[in-house]
Amino acid sequence: MSADFAPFPSSGRVFTTTRKVRLGDVTPRGRLRLDAIARYLQDIATDDALDGNFDDPHGWVVRRTDVFVQRFASYLDTLQLQTWCGGVGSHWAERRTRISLVGDDASLHTPIIEAATLWVRVDLKTLKPLALSDSFRQMIGEAASSRKVSARLLVGRGLPAIDTARSLGAWQLRFSDFDAVGHMNNAAYWEPLEEYLGAHRDHRAPLRAVVEHHLSVESGAEMQVAVHELGERVVIRELVGGSTAALIELRSTAST
Repeated sequence: MSADFAPFPSSGRVFTTTRKVRLGDVTPRGRLRLDAIARYLQDIATDDALDGNFDDPHGWVVRRTDVFVQRFASYLDTLQLQTWCGGVGSHWAERRTRISLVGDDASLHTPIIEAATLWVRVDLKTLKPLALSDSFRQMIGEAASSRKVSARLLVGRGLPAIDTARSLGAWQLRFSDFDAVGHMNNAAYWEPLEEYLGAHRDHRAPLRAVVEHHLSVESGAEMQVAVHELGERVVIRELVGGSTAALIELRSTAST
């Protein structure tokens, strides 16, 4: 596990589920894709919120997702997913998720992927941040163990100017990239990174990848993709109207 991720809690609420890696989740070589992992994280977040009867289970948006991959799962692997609250702020909370490989012995679970996702609570009508409710804090407080987390975006700090990035061209947005609230789905933001990995096979697990969201991408937007290759890290920019909508950072674990 990455050293700066909140550890598995010794007590408090932890939601657990299992799923099998399916055909639509993998590359042509059978490796679990990062956009599929992002979808898994989104699904377990919804399932946990509904199971816990949260005040507003759909009133949350992702600001940052940080994924550490020790090794990738493969087609038809069975995975156990466990999620809990790793910390809180005034209007946001960090959701920690551990993905483990379930072996032939059902008692054997080997953690292979760790994730920390910063979710901001919002008013769904205005999309303005809302303070965390007392009932939510009470439900997740024991697992969060009073840990405070920041909502600051970090990937862009010290990043060269946009015009120094190498253009990867236009990125075609599809009808299927948008979800029920009319925004580009969280998982779709990861697809340019998978395209980059497909063309640069030297980047393989163990690795760490972070997606930070700066602007919401709406239906009808025209997106461009550019990349900064900075030696110890690769940063992909997703641009709409010349502004950065999201930043994706890729590092080997030797650089984390």
